Parts: sequence; C-alpha cells; structure tokens
Amino acid sequence: MDKISDSAHITSKTLLPTAFNGWEMFMYDQGRSPNTVKAFLSDVRLLTHFLAPDQSIGNITTDDLNRFFAWMEKERGIPCSPKTLSRRITSIKSFFRWLHQHGTLSIDPAEKVLQRSAISPLPQVLTNDEYEAVLLAADRHRRETKPDARFFTLVYLLLTTGIKKSECLGIHTNHIDLEAKNGPHIFIRYASQASRYKERKIDLQEDWIAAYKEYLAQYKPVDQVFAWSPRRLEYLLEDIGTEASLTKHLSFDMCRWTCALRDYQAGMEADTIRQKLGVSKIQWRELFIKIKQLNGEMK
Repeated sequence: MDKISDSAHITSKTLLPTAFNGWEMFMYDQGRSPNTVKAFLSDVRLLTHFLAPDQSIGNITTDDLNRFFAWMEKERGIPCSPKTLSRRITSIKSFFRWLHQHGTLSIDPAEKVLQRSAISPLPQVLTNDEYEAVLLAADRHRRETKPDARFFTLVYLLLTTGIKKSECLGIHTNHIDLEAKNGPHIFIRYASQASRYKERKIDLQEDWIAAYKEYLAQYKPVDQVFAWSPRRLEYLLEDIGTEASLTKHLSFDMCRWTCALRDYQAGMEADTIRQKLGVSKIQWRELFIKIKQLNGEMK
C-alpha cells in the first residue's frame, strides 16, 4: 500500500477508527506479525477514550497527545507502568508518522512528543572466570568416552556471536560458510519481511569451527543446525551452568549480553556491536547504556 489516500480513502478529515483500519491493513501488508499489529492497535485505540468522538485526525495536535499521555499516566485510574507508557508512545508515534509520511497529514503531531525510555534492570553476565568455567565444562563433553560436541558448539556460538534464541533455532546448515574468502562466518536470516533489517553476517571463531565439524559428524543435521525444541536447548545451557558451578542461571540472554560486553571491552566499535547484535539505532541507545553500566562506567 503506497498511497493510503487512494487505497483506504483516508484524509485529514477522517475519524480515528477509520484511520486505524487503514493502518492495520498497511502493517499487515508490511509483513508485521498478528501479535505486533494487535499490540499497536490496542495502544492507539486508547486515544478514542480521551479525544472527542468527532475529532478528525487532522485536528489532533501535539498538545492533545501530551495531555492524553498525562491522563493515561496520572488521571485514568488504571495503572500504567513506565514500560507500558513508553510502548504506547512508540505505537502512537508510529501511527502518526505513517499518516505524515504517506501525505495524509502535512504535520506530524506526535513528532515532538517526548519519548520516555523505561530502562529495565541490568541483565546478568558472566565474569571472566565464569566464562572460562562454562567453556571448560562444555568442552569436557567432547572428551568423554562417547564424545558429544553439542554442548560446546551451542554455548560457544552464543558467547561469540550474541545471537538470540529465535535466531539460533533458525540457523540452517547452508547459513554457515566455512570456506569464505574473508574467513568463516554465519548468516542470520529472517523469514519475515518486516525483520529483514536484522539480517547480518557474523564472523566465526576458529575454536568453534573444530567443534562444529565434530558436531556435524556426530549428529548429521540435514537442514536445521540445532534441531531440538527451544526448551531442550535451554536445558543444555542449564546443565552446563550447573557443571560449571555457576550460581547464576545460564541462558540465551546471559550469553548474548556477555558477548556484547566482552566485545566492548575488547575495543570493538559501538556501531559494530550494534550491527552484530542486529538491533536498530533506537534500541541500541538503551542497550549501550546498559553495556556501559555493566562495564562499571555509569551508575
């Protein structure tokens, strides 16, 4: 849908409910998941509980939106956490940005609404000693009477690439190129068009490659590299954490944050870390603050 005025007949005089329908069509057309569309629509529909029912989208001002958020936060009578408020501001900004970019509104009333960032608690990461203990515990499985390279292949990949659980489950054997001219790397792919911006190429460590070749010989994956359920992979990490005598719960998220912190400590450029993690510049702002805090630079 390129021109919403042609396809959805939306003009500056259109009322909110009709505009919502056009936005919903647009989001689905862009490949957004049903859950994402539902969440965005739920947030923006709250506007209809605050504004006059006959107020057209062209008559909504920045002051209207600021009063709406103040009402939601302090006067509505229903709890609204900082994280929820931040998400709702993001949703409404997205809605009005769409109207403005497609020519329905000459001015975006949400552009000057202050985005509020709800900084969540700091994540847990592995110390250097814990990092080594985890790798040693995983590596021991490769040396057993019945060798099993699965543990090391999984955990070392997570700790050196910082990929998420969903990305790990989406790896196929043809996403890994061990013979590339510029060195071995892994491609992180996405089926959804809306997530294509997260796709990237990440270099692989030589130590990991040896374990991966052992893993291929032992398990012979046909397509999906880690052909187990998400819960089974979580159990593998938990087992390694126990064997390494961690007091923390080893998880995909802990591995991802540990990777980001270690890359930062090793002198990797901030934007290179951002691209390696596959996050947007907006998401990176909060993530980078946390990395600095984890490194002891900020309180």
